[in-house]
Amino acid sequence: MKFNLFFILVVSCLYNCDSKKGKVKEISSVNTIKTELIPILNLNEANRLAKLPLYCMDKEYPNKLNQTIGSQLDLKSPKELHPAFYGCFDWHSAVHGHWSLVSLLKNFPKLDNAVEIKRRLLKSISQENIQVEVAYFNGKYNASYERTYGWAWILKLAEELHSWNDPTAKILEKNLKPLTNLMVSKYMEFLPRLNYPLRVGEHPNTGFGLSFAHDYALAVQHQELQDIIEQRAIDFYFNDQQCPLSWEPSGFDFLSPCLEEAALMKRVLSSEKFIIWIDKFLPQLKDETFDLETGLVLDRTDGKLVHLDGVNFSRAWSLNKIAEGIPEFNHLKNVANKHINYSLPSVVEDSYEGGHWLGSFAIYALNSINND
Repeated sequence: MKFNLFFILVVSCLYNCDSKKGKVKEISSVNTIKTELIPILNLNEANRLAKLPLYCMDKEYPNKLNQTIGSQLDLKSPKELHPAFYGCFDWHSAVHGHWSLVSLLKNFPKLDNAVEIKRRLLKSISQENIQVEVAYFNGKYNASYERTYGWAWILKLAEELHSWNDPTAKILEKNLKPLTNLMVSKYMEFLPRLNYPLRVGEHPNTGFGLSFAHDYALAVQHQELQDIIEQRAIDFYFNDQQCPLSWEPSGFDFLSPCLEEAALMKRVLSSEKFIIWIDKFLPQLKDETFDLETGLVLDRTDGKLVHLDGVNFSRAWSLNKIAEGIPEFNHLKNVANKHINYSLPSVVEDSYEGGHWLGSFAIYALNSINND
């Protein structure tokens, strides 16, 4: 009886009449979304972010080798094993640290210390150093080393060098070529054998690895690589529906399984087919009031928990890719901006746990803003 009385009172309040106009007051259900400031990668910000890879590209320790030891002969220092990519804590972070400097120099020729940065890049990505890197991958126990995250970043580095109209870039691209070709051959050999995609929020994520490799294939017009990536993407993902975005992120994620997959399919499908596909896969994205809470970082000194800053940047670049060229998804750009704005202020002041890699994610996310 008390519950019924309470219910009646609530309904009466909701529908009380305006005594002057004799009309029922309407209850607004409009969900207002805050318009975020658009983050800008300008020269000042570029100089700020360049400090991160400059600091760590020659910093050998601490180091996480992720190495399989075949014998005592494999017990060497990081610099001996990986003379090109030994800094920044681990191999793949060293690779995308180099990508960061190339990307910043390409877009900001007046970057502070540009001459010094070029010198250091040429010293690192030398013919001799790359030969040692190739030899490591050809070792008995290293066939799957850095699969496919590190492979993808090598191709992203190669793509950035290819698209940079600068004499230094041409030398670096040529020096890197044996390792670039090896990564391409590894993709070509591995993808037909991969029966199921890896739908995880960390390094092995298949959608991320295929996206970067696809970008490279388009940039250098490698038709065979492009074809196999597009076919495997269709095989893996075309029939997917209702991705559980509300389950994300997991505690250590730096990639969004749902959004990385969607960003890949945006690359391989026509806009018309993609709109049909995304309406089944993530139908909530078409809602103009769609929003997504940022990944919250409680301890940036923890190397795993700080991954969530990475998930904010990678969500942003995925959302911007999804919205690229499709006006009905323009509202997703605001959600992307929110994610960048949350994590960007902490990147440079961060501890080494995040500082050795997050700058690359920030740069790539900022670059994604101007895709249209």
